[in-house]
Amino acid sequence: MQQFSPQRLLRKHGFRHKRRWGQNFISDKNLLASIVRDAGVTAQDWVFEIGPGLGTLTAALADAAHFVTAVELDRELVAILHERPPAVNCSVVQGDARALEWDSILRRHGWGGQPLKMVANLPYYVTTPLIMRCLEGPPRFQSCTVMVQHEVARRMQAEPGSKDYGILSLMVQYYSSPHLTRVVPPDAFFPRPEVHSAVVHLAIHSQPPVTAAKDELFAVIKQGFSQRRKTFRNAVRPLVQEWELDMGHVDAAMSAAGIDSRVRAEELSLHDFAFLTNALLRYRNDR
Repeated sequence: MQQFSPQRLLRKHGFRHKRRWGQNFISDKNLLASIVRDAGVTAQDWVFEIGPGLGTLTAALADAAHFVTAVELDRELVAILHERPPAVNCSVVQGDARALEWDSILRRHGWGGQPLKMVANLPYYVTTPLIMRCLEGPPRFQSCTVMVQHEVARRMQAEPGSKDYGILSLMVQYYSSPHLTRVVPPDAFFPRPEVHSAVVHLAIHSQPPVTAAKDELFAVIKQGFSQRRKTFRNAVRPLVQEWELDMGHVDAAMSAAGIDSRVRAEELSLHDFAFLTNALLRYRNDR
């Protein structure tokens, strides 16, 4: 591990990290290059980075990319980045990435539809909403490569029947093919987090792998996992009633799919959920 000292730069600017914002700065130079490789960044790519921090990953991305647009919440860090720009081919915007219009920011800084990739060392407390926003767009990203808690990375790529499989697995896999590229120990950061992290690369699908009405599909998935100890059949009862169907429709849908009535949601694949959703919607439309 080739270490450098974020502490020195932080002390120089009198900066004290804000624990409530999950600020953990990468202190391993080799890790920076690895993240850029994992993201597959090329000279044709425009990169959107969330949480550039001290700009070390930003600089590594800018070396490989056409341009980097970075969004940073902390005004003090933005002042440091403006005083010490990571690269000439990058721009830094101050603001909360959860509230900003990403498409507008990118276009304002020169993006004109070039291949677009998101790369980020995400604060743990905002991981899921920012990943889902990247997957759903706009804008249209080719991929999303993020540093997250190791546990979250496992959940994103989990398969049916595993203890990590759940709603996040299915929602991420609806939009992308996730791949955990590397596990990162706590001593690769300053300050040192309490858990291991992981880099996960999400290759975003041009089209979802299943055909089903998205809102209804996600409603079935969420209801199915609402009470993990129950069978899928019993867990979805409230949603079935909301759709003005009865449990006979659920039984018929499961029978048609060749799914045992005692199965739990954690044993069902994305394709199983899509089949069941489509069957229930046909029954609803035929009423």
